[in-house]
Amino acid sequence: MPDMTWVAAVARLRARRESGVLVTVATVRGHAPRRAGAKLVVGRTETWGSIGGGNIEAVAIDRARELIGTPDAAPELMGFALNDKVTSRHGVQCCGGAVSVLLEPLPVVQAVAIFGVGHVGLELARILARHDLDLHLIDTRPDMLTDERLDVLADAVAQVHVHHTLLLPEELLTELPPGTHILIMTHDHAEDAALCDAALRTAGLGSIGLIGSAAKWARFRKRLATEGGHDAATIDRIKTPIGMPGITGKEPATIAVSVAADLLRTFEQDCPGAMPDTVPGRRSR
Repeated sequence: MPDMTWVAAVARLRARRESGVLVTVATVRGHAPRRAGAKLVVGRTETWGSIGGGNIEAVAIDRARELIGTPDAAPELMGFALNDKVTSRHGVQCCGGAVSVLLEPLPVVQAVAIFGVGHVGLELARILARHDLDLHLIDTRPDMLTDERLDVLADAVAQVHVHHTLLLPEELLTELPPGTHILIMTHDHAEDAALCDAALRTAGLGSIGLIGSAAKWARFRKRLATEGGHDAATIDRIKTPIGMPGITGKEPATIAVSVAADLLRTFEQDCPGAMPDTVPGRRSR
């Protein structure tokens, strides 16, 4: 879509959970196809915008796609001399000037879904909202998701998605982005159990965490095996208890700090740039 702005293109890549690179003309000396500040967004198979076409753009696109396939790629500058004495695999550009181009990788951001935005859920949302991620908040109780209650997230760095639903919350699992980390902490143990079962049946999710006691998990584990038909290895995908083992406080804010710290550690074990553009076997509605 050539008329799409670079801002909209970056937003589209983020929404699709696809890696990309933002290419910007950083400096210009002499004559050049575009002025400093011109931008191009490069995805795995598409591009949006332009930095002038020709050799500069073709080389930048080639390099951008190499960065897309490189884990933890760092921003880099490329220099171009635009004269007939300098050739490249894409030919010659002889405007007479010199251009430098900045390539900034746009990795896939993490996504987290909190099912149950009670005292602990809200405290956890406050912490996670300070990070660049997609944060999904789900609760069947309308009073948990009012604008007034969520006003504490007004300055969020994260993109916060609030899901008001009176449906079975497990039905939302298939609508979440691929790789979303799931945290189950609703007010209702039956709801928690249904979410655990549905999460194990939904392909493409990230980690699955369940809040609760050892006794609660013993009941859930038996039910997931006998009624749900899940084998032991599948059930072991659910982590419980959640949080850092050495933090034992029961206050909602303490639990939230512990869970957030453990989740951030999980993030570091992931490689966001390697997130597939599509997840085979993902169940659709």
